[in-house]
Amino acid sequence: MTENIFTLLTQEVRGALAALVPDLPPEALARVQVEPPRDAAHGDMATNAALVAAKPARMPPQKLAAALSERLAALPMVSEASPAGPGFVNLRLQEDFLRTQVPAVLRVGERFGDSGLGANVKANVEYVSANPTGPMHVGHCRGAVVGDALANLLAKAGWAVTKEYYVNDAGNQVIALGWAAYWRYLRAVTLNGEDWTAEATERRFGVTLQYRGDYLVAVGEALAERFGDSLAARRMEGEKLPAEETLSAFAPALERGWLVKTAWLDTARETAVAMMMAEIREDLALLGVKQDVFLSERALVEAGSVEGAVRLLEDRGLLYEGVLEPPKGKTPDDWEPRPQTLFRATDFGDDVDRPLRKSDGSNTYFANDIACHADKIGRGHELLIDVWGADHGGYVSRMQAAVRAVSDGKVPLEIVLCQIVHVMKAGEPVRMSKRAGTYVTLRDLIEEVGRDAVRFTMLTRKSDAQMEFDLDKVVEQTRDNPVFYVQYAHARCRSVLRQAGDPAVADLVSAPLDALMDPAEMALIRRIAAWPRTVEAAATAREPHRIAFYLQDLAGDFHVLWNRGRDDSTLRFIRAEDPEATRARLALVAATATVIRSGLGVMGVTPVEEMR
Repeated sequence: MTENIFTLLTQEVRGALAALVPDLPPEALARVQVEPPRDAAHGDMATNAALVAAKPARMPPQKLAAALSERLAALPMVSEASPAGPGFVNLRLQEDFLRTQVPAVLRVGERFGDSGLGANVKANVEYVSANPTGPMHVGHCRGAVVGDALANLLAKAGWAVTKEYYVNDAGNQVIALGWAAYWRYLRAVTLNGEDWTAEATERRFGVTLQYRGDYLVAVGEALAERFGDSLAARRMEGEKLPAEETLSAFAPALERGWLVKTAWLDTARETAVAMMMAEIREDLALLGVKQDVFLSERALVEAGSVEGAVRLLEDRGLLYEGVLEPPKGKTPDDWEPRPQTLFRATDFGDDVDRPLRKSDGSNTYFANDIACHADKIGRGHELLIDVWGADHGGYVSRMQAAVRAVSDGKVPLEIVLCQIVHVMKAGEPVRMSKRAGTYVTLRDLIEEVGRDAVRFTMLTRKSDAQMEFDLDKVVEQTRDNPVFYVQYAHARCRSVLRQAGDPAVADLVSAPLDALMDPAEMALIRRIAAWPRTVEAAATAREPHRIAFYLQDLAGDFHVLWNRGRDDSTLRFIRAEDPEATRARLALVAATATVIRSGLGVMGVTPVEEMR
C-alpha cells in the first residue's frame, strides 16, 4: 500500500473536525470526503466536512466551514483553506508537499497506487463464459477485456481476486453442437458415398444444424482419425435392432431408418467441447487473459450440485408448485402454462417468481446457474461479480435474488453489463469471418490491430455504452487515437531517460525538486498524485474505463510539458549547464513513466519503449 494524499488529507480533515465538534457521531465522520473540486481554479482539494457535520453539530454549515477552514489552513501541507458554498471547504496545497509525490512514486515503482481498500475480501470475478460452441467473437472480446481489467483493478485496490470462466457445457446449445460435430464427422468419413450435405443430414435425422461454420471441420476430422467409421450412422431398413441399440439418441433419426447411438453423439459433443475450449483458451491467451478457474456446468450437474442447490432452497421454504402468469411481450423459454417448481424470487427483490423445474421435471438453466453461484460461495468468496453481455440484462434481478437466498444475504452479487461492439473499416461495418461464417472473431481482431490496441480501445468507453471499434483509427498515429497518445507519452519518457543514460532510481529519489516550478510541471505532479485515488474510485465504482481516461489525461499533461520545453529551452528535461534541474526533471519523467506503466498494467496493455 502506497501513500495517497487524498487519504492523508481526509484523515487530517476528520481530525480537525473532531477537534471542533468532540461529540460528533462516528457515522458523520465516516461520510467526510476529500476530492478534487469540479473547477481546478478553486484549488487542489475540496471537502464536504462542514456539510455532513452541520446537523449533528447543531451549527450552520457556513459557520462550521469557516471554523474548519481556520484549522485546516494551519496544516503544514496546506497553503490556503477557504469556505465555499453551503458547507464545503476548498484547499490549496503547498507545492513542496505536492513535489514529495515524485520520490514517493520512484520509491515503490509500479506499486504506486496500490491500496488496502478491498481489505483482502475474497472476490470472484466471472467473465467471458462464452458457450463452447464456436470461436470467440468481438462481443466476447469486450467482456473479456472489461472483466480482466476489473479483476486487475480490484487486486490493485486490495481485494483477493479469483478470475473465473463458467463453461456452459450442458443444455440444448451443447446438444446442438454435438449434432453439428457429428455431421462434420460423417462428412469426414464419407461412408458408402452417402450424401452428407447439411440439408440431407437434417432431413435424415430430423434435426436443425445450428452450427455450420468451417471451424467444426477440424472436429469432424479429429473424430474420423480417432474412430474411423465406427461411429457412423447405420441404415436400418428391414434390419432388426439388437436390444442394446433400441434406445436411439434421437427418435426421428430411427423413424427415418437411421441408427444413431447416444454414445456416438456424446463422443462427438465431448470432442467438440474439448477442442472449442482449447481454442477459446488460445484466443484468451492471445488477448492476454489467463483465468484461474474454469468451472464446468456439466460437472456441477453430474456432481449433484444442482440438486443440492434446489434442496437448499426447498429446505428454506423458498420453493412451491405454481403456474406463472403469461408474460407481456416476448415469451421467455422458461414460461409454461402448467404447474412448475417456482422459486420465491419476489421475496428477494425480483419482480416475479422464477421456475427452477419445468413441468416434465427437468431443471431450468436458472437452476444450474444457482448451483454455479452456490459453488463460488462454498469456495469462500465474499463478493461475486459477473460480467455479462447487455442482452442478459433481464436476468440480473433473478440471479441476484437467488444469491441472496442461498447466501442468507451475506454475499453480494454485482453484475457488470457490456454493450455490443460494432467493428468498422473505411466507414463501413465489418460483419463476416470466413472461418466463423457470420461474425468477426476475436482472433481476426487481434491479428488486424494487435492485442494492446484491442485491450486499450475496449476500455475507452463505459462498458454499458455501445461503441464502434474503428480499425482504421485504432492504428492511426495521431493524438486522436488514445492508444497511440498514451503509448507515445511512455515512449517519450523512455527516450529522455535513455538519452540521460538511464539514471539509477536511487539518484533520482534523492534529487532536489525545487526546480520544478513551472505550471506545466506542477500540473503533471498533481495528476500523478491523483493516481492512488483514481484506482480506489474506479475499483469502488467497478469501472475500469476510468483508468483509460486517467492515462489519457496524464499523457496529455506530459505532452504539454514536452512541447513547453521545445518552445522554452529553460524547461528542457536535460540541460548540461544545470545538472540539479536536470535531475529534478528526470525524476519527474521517470515518475510519469512509472505511473503510465502502473495504469497500463491494470489494463493489461504492454508499455512501448519507443515508437517506430
